[in-house]
Amino acid sequence: MNPIEDRTCFLNLNRGLRPKHTDVVFLKTHKTASSTMQNILFRFAERHNLTVALPKGDSQFSYPALFQQSSVHPHTLPPNIITNHMRFNKKELEKLMPPGSVYITTMRDTSSMFESLFVYCYVSSQTIRRVPNRSLDIFLENPFKYYHPNEADSMYARNCLTFDLGGNKDSTSIDYARQLAAEVEKTFSLVMISNYFDESLILLRHLLNWDLEDIIYFKSNMRSEKAKKKVTPELSAKIRAWNSIDDYLFEHFNASLWRQLNAIGLDCVAREVQLLRKAQKKLMKTCFGEEAPTLMSASKMKNNILKPWLPGDVEVVGYELVQNLTADARRLCTKLTMPELQYSNAMLKAQSQRYLKEHAKDHRGQRLTT
Repeated sequence: MNPIEDRTCFLNLNRGLRPKHTDVVFLKTHKTASSTMQNILFRFAERHNLTVALPKGDSQFSYPALFQQSSVHPHTLPPNIITNHMRFNKKELEKLMPPGSVYITTMRDTSSMFESLFVYCYVSSQTIRRVPNRSLDIFLENPFKYYHPNEADSMYARNCLTFDLGGNKDSTSIDYARQLAAEVEKTFSLVMISNYFDESLILLRHLLNWDLEDIIYFKSNMRSEKAKKKVTPELSAKIRAWNSIDDYLFEHFNASLWRQLNAIGLDCVAREVQLLRKAQKKLMKTCFGEEAPTLMSASKMKNNILKPWLPGDVEVVGYELVQNLTADARRLCTKLTMPELQYSNAMLKAQSQRYLKEHAKDHRGQRLTT
């Protein structure tokens, strides 16, 4: 890929003298465009020969248990990046990750996030399976008729974002919400907002001193339009009340994001967003033959490498690439469109091969010196 012209109005006079930041903790929260962000990090790691911490035998780090470094596959140590689903545990992450690692996460407006959780996670949540017709309206009329707070999978049905952050999903205290927001603000250098994903990526790029090429993406893990439920203002108010801690966090960090964007100039951000979208359209034309992705229901896809995971009968869509791609273009387009499970498995396989090869050299060297 040709370098993108870096016509930004940020003060980057010394940017070329500073290396890219490569040690990153990304807390992958549920239904917040986090799979798209994970794909960005996986591709960045591969391009720069970095090690990504990956779980043992699953795509998640023992979720919903709190993260423990013992859940990391030994062939992915010591890591530069960690990004698979976990329940945040700062002390354990500090033992695992290099000093000075940058902590990042992402949030989404409470109504659309909870609607997505309710549809997408019914296979994983006993609470949602109890609700007739998986109806959000019925559930929110009397949540405690269906919601059992002590069930292991109950976090999908209340304050899932709070839970992912290591917090108490069943608190209703405004003081607790303020305390948790303060803790997140102290730990995380950037809280992205998926509703303003491109603008968030511009902040990320400058925080980490990355190039614009490093943040190009195609959306991951998407439902079809007919699988989405329209949320009325009345239903939205009920969702926000039921998920009051999540809602406080979103409002707090959405305001924080816009303060950061305003501080550097909205015109500057808009110019970089325009460059990012121009580069995306160019790649889409390469991968799909036109400046818009070719989407297909995952249930009809035959290419298992690009076929997203299907949560029961929820219709999820994936990408179909054009046939006449060069080898280099097909490799790039495949990585841009590869779902989370397949990419995690591919990363683990590649890193295990590298680990075993390096340790075989170490053993040979030890034999030669004894």
